[in-house]
Amino acid sequence: MERIPVYEPYLAGNVSDYVNECLTTGWISSRGGFIAKFEAAFAEFTGAKDATSVANGTVAIHLVLEALEIGPGDEVIVPSLTYVASVNTILQTGAKPIFVDSLEGTLQVDPAAIRGAITPRTKAVMAVHLYGHPCDMDTIVAICREHDLLLIEDCAEAFGSLWKGRHVGTFGDAATFSFFGNKTITTGEGGMVLARDPEVMSRCRRLKSQGVSPGREYWHDMLAYNYRMTNIEAAIGLAQIEMAAEIIAIKCKVADEYRVGLSSLPLRTHDPVGDVSHSYWMCSIILDRAEDRDPLRAYLAQQGIETRPFFAQAHLMPHCRTDEVFPIGASLSERGINLPSYPGLTSAQIERICAAVSSFWRQGI
Repeated sequence: MERIPVYEPYLAGNVSDYVNECLTTGWISSRGGFIAKFEAAFAEFTGAKDATSVANGTVAIHLVLEALEIGPGDEVIVPSLTYVASVNTILQTGAKPIFVDSLEGTLQVDPAAIRGAITPRTKAVMAVHLYGHPCDMDTIVAICREHDLLLIEDCAEAFGSLWKGRHVGTFGDAATFSFFGNKTITTGEGGMVLARDPEVMSRCRRLKSQGVSPGREYWHDMLAYNYRMTNIEAAIGLAQIEMAAEIIAIKCKVADEYRVGLSSLPLRTHDPVGDVSHSYWMCSIILDRAEDRDPLRAYLAQQGIETRPFFAQAHLMPHCRTDEVFPIGASLSERGINLPSYPGLTSAQIERICAAVSSFWRQGI
């Protein structure tokens, strides 16, 4: 039986040619022409003024938190239903994550919960665009302006996602993207940072490169990091950007086929709500009953179909545990499954997956 993985990268186009150019010219490390080309192409695609590449999506978040001078004594509001990197990076700065609940319909952070969590120590809000659906940016931006808070967008899972025609990552003071191997566009590892203020962007560039002085060789006048992307990664990224519209269109078609194939079952697909473009990083289903989730995943595994559960709530992790209860996030976390979501999926494979999901209930398992 053919195994269907949850994700495979889509490495077509100029990927091989650009990587081979790095190899033949010797520009394989964090210097080389593809770095600037990828950053410029990414900024153009998202509608940002500027972009700077980094080693991965996690250090991208840490970098912007540092560049925005968030640290001990500060609070950062973040959804509990998120990948743990969103929270770990807040803790790494010495700041305190303040967890809030999510919305049932979109899976995104609840703006009303953000408003209710603001204290005199709140310095920033982190909006995480989960699984490719945008957060309610109109409301979140308004809250941040009203309370003079910094806004950080974690767009690790939302390349290609639009809120009212505008690419996510262009609303906040800073934004971050991930290019891990299972992301919509990939560089293997890698990430990108956007920032509204040119001074913040300049600080990001210095912080990611050991704090080197712009005017003096081997002079480092700040505590900083080595968070740079390699030229080979940027070469892959440039080739991916060139195919980005094609990749996103294919992923939307995959999601549409799931929506049709899984209709009338005791579950719902993660559909766009409002004037948004959902990039479908993952094609997600939310079951009606939490008790069906693990048996369904086990059944699909027996059929050679790999899946992933929704993220566990971050506030339940041992190193940042709180006694709070976030009922919507808890329910979503327990009911959610991510199905195979890669662009190379065939219609026949999707039909097989939908048939397997349907047979789970037909057999009364």
